[in-house]
Amino acid sequence: MSDQIKQGCEPSECGTKPACAGCSHNHNQQPEEKKEQPKVHKVIGVVSGKGGVGKSLVSGELAVMLSRMGYRVGVLDADITGPSIPRMFGIHDKAMGDGEHIFPAETEKGIKVMSINLMLESDDAPVIWRGPVIAGAVKQFWEDVSWGELDVMVIDMPPGTGDVPLTVFQSIPLDGVVVVSTPQDLVGMIVRKAVNMAKMMNIPVLGLVENMSYALCPDCGKRIELFGKSRIAQEAAELHLPVLAQLPFDSKAAQLCDEGNIEAVENPLMADAASAVAGEVQL
Repeated sequence: MSDQIKQGCEPSECGTKPACAGCSHNHNQQPEEKKEQPKVHKVIGVVSGKGGVGKSLVSGELAVMLSRMGYRVGVLDADITGPSIPRMFGIHDKAMGDGEHIFPAETEKGIKVMSINLMLESDDAPVIWRGPVIAGAVKQFWEDVSWGELDVMVIDMPPGTGDVPLTVFQSIPLDGVVVVSTPQDLVGMIVRKAVNMAKMMNIPVLGLVENMSYALCPDCGKRIELFGKSRIAQEAAELHLPVLAQLPFDSKAAQLCDEGNIEAVENPLMADAASAVAGEVQL
């Protein structure tokens, strides 16, 4: 091998032999064609350190509230193995394409949506893919979907801090992330992992949303803390982050989501959170 390196090769042979692959002197290598970036002005990721905290619900409601504020909104469902965004928005038609681009679905109120469930034969078909394949699909949703021009895109990120969130952080120009949690002490530790990952990737953390923070008694209106006393204010203070919202259990909102009618949800707390997020990213 050392003799080959010393001898090099003839210019006419450069790039024609198996050993030329990856050679820095391969003059016949074609530069990778850069794809045109979507015309999306701001990109907001919604993350959680673990599943089951209501991240997708927060993603959907954030998109709805931003749309009501007059912004052109898109939702990229990057939670490939647990996609729930299409069902929340009542989208059942499959995504279409022209061989070069994929066209997102559009909700009744004009929010553009892309999810792996819009490409599967049935909604309950499992996605049994390895991490790199999942990461590649998320990247394709960003690069190959014809989003048009959007003011803001909300990305429902996969839970955790593995290779798929890492791919999103590295390949999509995020303007900031919202971290979703619940009141349990264990989740507080997981929140720190998600916040620290974003900071390591130089992604601004816009604030925290605590979901399932409490329930209201239907008879007397008393606030019941089902998971114990919330520590979100303390966590936020230690992390030097704002609390964007503390969301209660909301059976009506859950029913509307199950019916595919999330755009009818009335949630003043999320409306305030959306306004704060819009201000943070200078929409």
